[in-house]
Amino acid sequence: MKQLDMWDMDNSFIKLKTERSTDWHWCFNEYPQKNGLTAFSCFSGGGGSTMGYKLTGIDVIGNCEIDAKMNDMYIKNHNPKFNYCMDLRIFNKKDKLPNDLYRLDILDGSPPCTTFSMSGKRSKFWGKTKKFREGQAEQTLDDLLFVFIDTVAKLRPKVAIMENVEGLVLGSAWQYVQNIYKRFNQIGYTVRHWLLKGETMGVPQTRHRVFFIATRLDYDLSKLDMTFNYAPIPFDKIKSQQGQPLGKSKGTIQELIFGLRYGDKGLDTVCKRIKGKGSFFNNNIIYDDKVCRTITAKSVNIRWDTKNYLSKQDIINASTFPQDYDFINTSHTNICYVCGMSVPPVMIKRIATRLIESGIFDAKEKVKFKPL
Repeated sequence: MKQLDMWDMDNSFIKLKTERSTDWHWCFNEYPQKNGLTAFSCFSGGGGSTMGYKLTGIDVIGNCEIDAKMNDMYIKNHNPKFNYCMDLRIFNKKDKLPNDLYRLDILDGSPPCTTFSMSGKRSKFWGKTKKFREGQAEQTLDDLLFVFIDTVAKLRPKVAIMENVEGLVLGSAWQYVQNIYKRFNQIGYTVRHWLLKGETMGVPQTRHRVFFIATRLDYDLSKLDMTFNYAPIPFDKIKSQQGQPLGKSKGTIQELIFGLRYGDKGLDTVCKRIKGKGSFFNNNIIYDDKVCRTITAKSVNIRWDTKNYLSKQDIINASTFPQDYDFINTSHTNICYVCGMSVPPVMIKRIATRLIESGIFDAKEKVKFKPL
């Protein structure tokens, strides 16, 4: 089924041959030989995007990350040549940066998405400062999309890739999409965006993300094929033998789990059935014959088969993280947070592969852009 650009929704579909994937299970030693392309990651987190690019042979030469603990983890696993642990706003004000950062093929950015999440309060936080988990500092998050575009204007990579949650293109958030197009155009970049679904890209998780791809090259983005048709990977193909014990979770949680019926999507359904009111809305049920539901930073996912939480291994597998990734802090909560905050590496691998195959990096530069 064709993935439709949100600008060109016309209900047209094409039949594609279904592809099968097993590359969700991998280790760091499987990185291919470098292909000469370079990238830099902003809002890098634990490096989900970084690993995706490296899986195609792209050399990710550096990163910028505000959260010191996340940055330590990034350094531990990716050993960047250029590392900046700071707010991207501060990075943008730096006068002296390495020449390599002005010759990038890809500038990657995943601005924190709390204020656009469908599970959050959305517009109530737009334009307001708040002490969010990301960076442990009081800041606004909804403007970070445009802070990243300022970074694009500063470094002028051949291609910029910016991703965010599905909620960015829904409801009143659409105003941000319009402004994103406007800002990219103002700095001399052509841009398009796609809503991509992890389960159609060989990712064993229903991860839906919006990707903006912008370029300063003479390349027609309307020809870029971002259609993927990988066979869904049900949970029983990736699950560990046992889940994570409920531990001290007693009382209501156990009562609701005991009252589960096959087909219930979450404990909120059970709560309404038993107690007459909805609650526990973020407690999802994972079934063996279905693709694992979205792993979020504070995900509460319960296995139908064992009636306990997803195990650490379940989360790693569903997120397509390498089997030998060093989380430093190996608590269940931390692994869930890191994976939930990251773009699944295989998702970026698919996008980067498609970009390379498209020939976009071989395109000539447009007539030199003159700032407004």
